[in-house]
Amino acid sequence: MAQHSTRPGGASRVRRRALLGTVVLVVLVVLAGLAAYLTRDGRGPSEAPAPPPISPSGSSSAPSASGSSTPHTRPHALPVPPKTHDPIAFGKAAAAALWSYDTRAYSQPELRKALRGWVTTEAKYADPASVDKVVPSSVLWKEMAANGQFATAKVYEGHFPNAFTRALQEDPGAITQAYVYAVTVSGKQSIVWKGSPAGGAESRATTLAVQCRPDRPCALVGVMPSVAP
Repeated sequence: MAQHSTRPGGASRVRRRALLGTVVLVVLVVLAGLAAYLTRDGRGPSEAPAPPPISPSGSSSAPSASGSSTPHTRPHALPVPPKTHDPIAFGKAAAAALWSYDTRAYSQPELRKALRGWVTTEAKYADPASVDKVVPSSVLWKEMAANGQFATAKVYEGHFPNAFTRALQEDPGAITQAYVYAVTVSGKQSIVWKGSPAGGAESRATTLAVQCRPDRPCALVGVMPSVAP
C-alpha cells in the first residue's frame, strides 16, 4: 500500500525531486527531520525563468525602460551572493543574479561556477542542477557572445508564497530543522545586443528555495520549475 513513501529516511534524491516537482503551486512543508517539498493544486502556471532570447530577432518587443542598460554599458562582474540572514532579501538578489548575464565579460562555465557559489553546501537539500538549467547552453552562449548580448535585471518584489505562509502558520516550529524558505520574486529582465540601442525587456517571476540558518548567511537551495503565488 502507501507504506513506502511515508518515511523519507536518507533519500536525498527524492527530496530534491519533490522540491523541483512538476506541479504549479508549491507548498513547502518542513517535516520533522528534513525539508520535504510537497506541491498541490494544479492551477495554470506562470513560467520559471528560461534562457533569454538567443538572437536579436527572437527578443521581446518591449523596449528597455529608462535606467536600464544600453549597449554602451561597461561589462558586468560575475554575481556574488550577499551576506544576509533575510530569506526574501537573498531571494531577490538570487533572482537578479539568475536573470542577468554578460557574454562580453565572462564565459558560460564561469557564470555557471559563480552561480553554483550561491548554492547551499548541504548536499541533502541542494539542487545545483536546477540553477544550471537557468544558464543558457554553451552553444547558445556562443551565438549570444557573437552578438555581444547581455542582460540586466530589475527586481520589483519578493514574498513568501501563500501556501508556504499557511504551512508555517500551521506548524511554526517545523522550519527549524532545515531552515528552508520558499520565496517568490517578480521583476524585469532587459536584454541588449550589438546594433540594438533599445534592446528588449520582459517580465520575470520565479520561486526559489532559500536556506537561512541562524548561524550563517542565506544560501540558495534550488529554482522551482513553476511560480507559486
